[in-house]
Amino acid sequence: MKYIVCEKPGEFILKEKEAPVRKSGEALLKITQIGICGTDLHAFAGNQAFFTYPRILGHEIAARVEEIDDNDKGLRAGDNVVVIPHLFCGSCVACKQGKTNCCTSLKLYGIHTDGAMQEYFTVPVALLLPAQKLTDGQIALVEPLAIGAHAVRRAQLVPDETVVVLGCGPIGLGLMKFAKLAGTKVIAVDLNQERLDYAKNVIGIDHAVKAGENTIGEIGKLTNGEMATAVFDCTGHKGAMESGPDYMAHGGRYILVGLYKGSLTFDHPAIHVKETSIICSRNASLEDFEYVVKVLENGDFPTDSFITHNVDFTDMIANFNSWLDPATGVIKATVNF
Repeated sequence: MKYIVCEKPGEFILKEKEAPVRKSGEALLKITQIGICGTDLHAFAGNQAFFTYPRILGHEIAARVEEIDDNDKGLRAGDNVVVIPHLFCGSCVACKQGKTNCCTSLKLYGIHTDGAMQEYFTVPVALLLPAQKLTDGQIALVEPLAIGAHAVRRAQLVPDETVVVLGCGPIGLGLMKFAKLAGTKVIAVDLNQERLDYAKNVIGIDHAVKAGENTIGEIGKLTNGEMATAVFDCTGHKGAMESGPDYMAHGGRYILVGLYKGSLTFDHPAIHVKETSIICSRNASLEDFEYVVKVLENGDFPTDSFITHNVDFTDMIANFNSWLDPATGVIKATVNF
């Protein structure tokens, strides 16, 4: 079978190897589509935390079951499935609390261990969700959308509150949609006007603010000087992340979804006076994946416009560099296998 490996920063190679053989408790999957994540882009560029080379990427996975034993999920050969790409221990302090998304020994396919950018792949049956009503493109979106859904759940949003989302990348845009579904008013902040326009016209946010010297003033005007009761960072950019509390109301929450490879600095009096709650949101849990599947089944997310680029895996290497450039209009790229 064919597979693509990132040998080192800036270098993909198309190779061949024997198809994997599943073990007891595993399913053999035919990969149908892979979503390209910011993590993949960072890994290719050589600035992804927790990453070693060579590595087969791919954790936004759409697949069809090829072989599977009898199972309590009722999955059979031929079924379309979502893969939850989190290998967790089930017995650590986090897992015992149901927080498998931050297991002390968590490994993610395509980051800590080889992922699904290959024609066939084996995974534990426990990591599969049925997705018979979804297209391959929708299935490939479940994992990145679940990250935004998890952040919204972590923030415990309530209807009619005002939230700010920093960053109109795929994670931020997905998060905005779930915040809107939760009944909140959403203000998006980004440097890219096209992304802001998409957030307003397609995702349906309330206000779009182009990041700049007067961002605080603009958000102040939109909130009658109160600022936002919840601020989400989806940029992973040090400067943006450190500015987040500036847009937050007294008594508010600051939710860090993006990951920066280094230290962040906050002015303590500034965050203390607001009694700031700083919340980190990592990955997603089973209930987030299940929620996203329902949202997609109900047609409540604009999949067709969200996936802006799609190529066959034999063309991926030639196209990957262009997906690093926002000027190409990329929101989400997917690869067919």
